[in-house]
This record gives sequence, structure tokens and C-alpha cells, in this order.
Amino acid sequence: ISSLGGIGGSFFTPIINPPEVAILGVGKSVEKIFKQNGQLVSKKMLPISLSYDHRIIDGKESVGFLYNIKESLENPVEKLLDNNEKNLFS
Repeated sequence: ISSLGGIGGSFFTPIINPPEVAILGVGKSVEKIFKQNGQLVSKKMLPISLSYDHRIIDGKESVGFLYNIKESLENPVEKLLDNNEKNLFS
């Protein structure tokens, strides 16, 4: 994980250094205004990017990884409960 958010970096593409196969870049979170159901709402946005070695990691898995991070950040309690149920009952 590489973070430039602490020094004001908004979005960047992290560089993979051998022997790494992937690196997650995290930028600075910002409040943005969106229109949702006809109403203006404020949401905190966190830019993230993933650089990875395509020889080792397929694009489909990387998108799934980023989606999992998104879901975990948006709904941490639900995600934890969901993962615990899967571990207990599967």
C-alpha cells in the first residue's frame, strides 16, 4: 500500500518494484456533491488505484479486489458480518 493522501496527493499510479506483484495506491479523501434521487447529497470519496503485474494477476481478479475494498469501506459492519457468516456456514 502506498498513500500520498497524507501529503495532499489526490490520485496517482503507484509503481511496482520487484519482487512485488501489485501495489494499492490511496489518495486523499474529499467531500463531493452528487445528485441522488433528485436531492443533492455530500459523499466522502477516496481515490484508490491498483497497479499489478498482468503476467501474474488477471484483470478480472484485480477488479474484484478493488470492488471488495469499496464494499468494505462503504459497509464495514455488514461486510464483516457477511464474511463471518460465510466462514461459519460454508
